Amino acid sequence: MGRPGWTLWVVVVLIGDSLAGPYRPDAEPGPLETNNIEELEVPPELDGAMSDAELVPHHYPAQRAAKVAVHYLNTRHASPYSCIELNRVHKASLEDLGQAGKKYRLQISLKECVSNTDLGQCLAEVLFPGEQEQRAPQVQCSCEGLKKLNNRAEEDALFQRLNTSNSPLSGSNIPDSYGNIAPEMKPMWHLGAAAASFVMLKESNESTLYNMAQVANFTQLETENDQLRFKYHILLHDMISQEILHWKLLVAWSPAGGVSVPQADWEPKCHHCELPLAKSTPEATKPSSAS
Repeated sequence: MGRPGWTLWVVVVLIGDSLAGPYRPDAEPGPLETNNIEELEVPPELDGAMSDAELVPHHYPAQRAAKVAVHYLNTRHASPYSCIELNRVHKASLEDLGQAGKKYRLQISLKECVSNTDLGQCLAEVLFPGEQEQRAPQVQCSCEGLKKLNNRAEEDALFQRLNTSNSPLSGSNIPDSYGNIAPEMKPMWHLGAAAASFVMLKESNESTLYNMAQVANFTQLETENDQLRFKYHILLHDMISQEILHWKLLVAWSPAGGVSVPQADWEPKCHHCELPLAKSTPEATKPSSAS
């Protein structure tokens, strides 16, 4: 299955919240929640031309679009002590824009998964581009509850501890085969999930539904430009195809700069497998803030 390139233009409007999010690969391009999703065939009327159609909130089409919105928010706000989960899709509709793609309009509620804080409701629009365009979905969100996210004290303490340690941190199999995560590894799981959101956002289309399954391993690298750097090997699970995808990521993080992914490489199952259209990302640049 081909995968779109990394180019993505995103506009986000956050009420009462200032996005000082860092970039992430080349153009602005999870996890992480478990939802009860009923699998149904897409109704025939959704495959043809239309102006607007209401969707069943707990069916796959609405859930796919909502997950993409959550991936986007995690690229902007997630950290070792914060991750955003989809709580519920309340309303969803679909507009067919012809060759321009399909636009999903959503009313969703979110929660912060580390503290289990209710983040309230968001309005989101997700545009999946037409089949001829190799690019990631475009997302717009208005989320009032994101101003509740404030974990700077914990993040500063973790940054200082890791930055001054003489022994680089590493770990593997998070969670283990029994689903357990050691307390000291939970921030690194959340950091991996934040980084995975960049990949899940870029790779998402109307035939995917991604979660991060596991951090296979990670290793702390030398600090660079006042940012901690890590090498991550993550496993993503596509709930539609049931495929497990291996990605190797270079991840940078600091409390001031947030999470970024300067490089992402897909690891094929076999040496002769076809690589995605953009198997790695160029050097990251920092995006402008949005509010």
